[in-house]
Amino acid sequence: MRLSVPLETHPLESRVAATPETIKKYIQAGHQVVVQHNAGLKAGVTDEAYTAVGASIVDSADAAFDAELVLKVRAPNADEIKLLRKGSSIVACFNPYRNDSLPAVATAGVAAFAMELVPRITRAQSMDVLSSQANIAGYKAVVVAADHYPRYFPMLMTAAGTVKAARVLIMGAGVAGLQAIATAKRLGAVVEAFDVRAAAKEQVESLGAKFVEVPVEESGEGGGGYAKEMSEEYKRKQAELVHQRAQQADIIITTALIPGKPAPRLIHHHTIQAMKPGSVIVDLAAEMGGNVEGCEADKIVTINNVTIIGYTNLPSQVAADASAMYAKNLLNFLTPMFDKEKGFVINTDDEVVAATLLCRDGQLLFGQR
Repeated sequence: MRLSVPLETHPLESRVAATPETIKKYIQAGHQVVVQHNAGLKAGVTDEAYTAVGASIVDSADAAFDAELVLKVRAPNADEIKLLRKGSSIVACFNPYRNDSLPAVATAGVAAFAMELVPRITRAQSMDVLSSQANIAGYKAVVVAADHYPRYFPMLMTAAGTVKAARVLIMGAGVAGLQAIATAKRLGAVVEAFDVRAAAKEQVESLGAKFVEVPVEESGEGGGGYAKEMSEEYKRKQAELVHQRAQQADIIITTALIPGKPAPRLIHHHTIQAMKPGSVIVDLAAEMGGNVEGCEADKIVTINNVTIIGYTNLPSQVAADASAMYAKNLLNFLTPMFDKEKGFVINTDDEVVAATLLCRDGQLLFGQR
């Protein structure tokens, strides 16, 4: 097959969908790979690094999309959809719950796969793009917060006096939240975390953080390891507890998301007003409406001397490692679909394939199942 890696055109995207390591494996499997000029440059990968493993470099987007299988990070924009070859396939992060261009992708006559929809099952762990990228986002969120926080993170005893350790509150103990806990602990902060899922308590405490529990007996376990939307009573108790803990916190990282729905609102305006001057909040759910009232996507705003950071693509700020992980996820996802005799086989009896397939043969499948 002819595989291609176009240059990502979104202004905030620095990642690339394939690295020399994964391209080498595609070529060893008998495929031809073309890479658009400078596609990997922002991720620290030169054209020479790609050609060294056998890839060909093409100058234009037209040539990059002229392939049987297109590998991307972001969903194609309107201009790129027009370049897709009828009958080809494309794999990317399509953001399917908020993507109005899916009908146009289907009309283009391609088979499109959304990597965000990979089910959280044991067999698919190595394909799980959401987890690999959330891991990076959790790390980077703490680093960004530390950069904006006007004090030290660790406790320091100096000749000039003792500096208290920063107090960090992590809201949501999924992949991003757990990595944020680990990173904040490494920097010497005092960390506490809360999650609606009781199962998260052991994980939080294993990292040395305190688990904060809402005094309501209600399970927050949703499908596929995600949290579910909670009752109004739980939300009220949660808001009271968050208000109390936020007043003591110097840094808050919010990570709560519910698949297919707006992000739950965890921090309200009156809580921000009660926080200490100089405090920092990083809202990892900004793209989905935000966990924090007043947060704006891809902006830094200040309310009552509290800095609120709403970056929507933190993994792209760690582009080299984020690309390496994403590229391996794609390789692991695609490898079972390659057949030396039959070519690229889309087996919808496979639950991973069925879950991720957005459209095929001109038919939009997402939301129809």
